[in-house]
Amino acid sequence: MQIGFIGLGHMGFPMARRLVEAGHEIIAFDSRREAVDHLVELGAQSASSPRDVADRAENVLASLPSLQASLEVATGAGGVIEGALAKRFVDFSTIGSRTARLVHDRLAERGIVAIDSPVSGGVAGAEKGTLALMVSGPRNEFDALSPVLESIGRPFYVGDQPGSAQTMKLVNNMLAATGLIATCEAVVMGVKAGLDPQVMIDVLNAGSGGTNASRDKFPRSILPRTFDFGFATGLMVKDVRLYLEEADALEVSKEVAEAVGRLWENAIRELGPDSDFTAAIKPIERAAGVVVGSAERG
Repeated sequence: MQIGFIGLGHMGFPMARRLVEAGHEIIAFDSRREAVDHLVELGAQSASSPRDVADRAENVLASLPSLQASLEVATGAGGVIEGALAKRFVDFSTIGSRTARLVHDRLAERGIVAIDSPVSGGVAGAEKGTLALMVSGPRNEFDALSPVLESIGRPFYVGDQPGSAQTMKLVNNMLAATGLIATCEAVVMGVKAGLDPQVMIDVLNAGSGGTNASRDKFPRSILPRTFDFGFATGLMVKDVRLYLEEADALEVSKEVAEAVGRLWENAIRELGPDSDFTAAIKPIERAAGVVVGSAERG
């Protein structure tokens, strides 16, 4: 199948590479020429703009870092909306339901179907093709695109309403953000009291307190002090903010989410948006006067 792919960052490049490896004809664009050149070396074709991609492919996929980028690529000047051939636009980005509905409505005016498909699983999932893809849009379009999506991960059909998959992704990421920051707080408390962090993680993972953070993020990135899990603090903060905005709009309880949000806002202030999100333990450590992990504890 001929597929356009826009956005070859940490997540987009391995997803596009898997599509090339699956035998699809990929027409790729990214603002960084070196990323496009790398994919071309693997068998893709290059494009000069999002519009150029949409002039040459009926199915256009995108993985972008922000709401603004998604809006510009989909509906801006020189964007997918101006393409002559595009019939479907699949956005893997996390942009919130309001922006997703806006993109849907604008593209619909040009006869282009917008399909939300935010993903979960991080860079490792993108590399392995094990991402969870949350998809909303017309069911027949989901069925037609399923073979493509299955090259990237496991697609879950959320519903036909624009933005539904975005809401599902925000729920997922709020729980991920909560699990990580809560586990960081708890482990720092234990270390302050004299417990060994590795023993703590082993006990948590064998007991009822285990989280995705204790099973994966702590062993891979926090205890060895590498802080290289592959997801930026700025992206996590963006997702938490979007969740809080949607909770406000729906007028639902958000007391836990607001507390989590304050901790993540503190993390981005102290660490910067480009830091790895597992480094969110560092401000908590500094406040407690301890360091968690073997490399710096001796």
